[in-house]
Amino acid sequence: MTSAPAPDWASLPAPSLDDFETLAEKAFGRLPAEFRALCEGVVIKVEDFPDDETLDEMQCETEFDLLGLFRGTGLAQAGATPQTGQFPNMVWLYRRPILDYWAAHEETLGHLVTHVLVHEIGHHFGLSDDDMYGIEAAAE
Repeated sequence: MTSAPAPDWASLPAPSLDDFETLAEKAFGRLPAEFRALCEGVVIKVEDFPDDETLDEMQCETEFDLLGLFRGTGLAQAGATPQTGQFPNMVWLYRRPILDYWAAHEETLGHLVTHVLVHEIGHHFGLSDDDMYGIEAAAE
């Protein structure tokens, strides 16, 4: 079995926000179909960092402490029917903290994006860690 040639790291730029959106879309597309069907209406956003209000609310010491965040009313709290005037449920992926974590660990960037995405969507459904790891494994 031959391995793929090593990337030319000297000429590769850091993944952009658009690159991360593409990674998130591909990660979402690999999730089990029944799980994706339950995610109708969840909006996935990619930002470089959480805003100051979020950092304060989450009691983060630095802007690198938060890899992702679910905002909204989870199905476990309110059922599947959105209230009038309610913002859609949203998942944020934070590019720079994810890249920082990736640089310090042995995971691929695609695996890490999938992990954060599943974990944050899992909050929407009130899933256990074991449930989320099962969904992640099915996406791999």
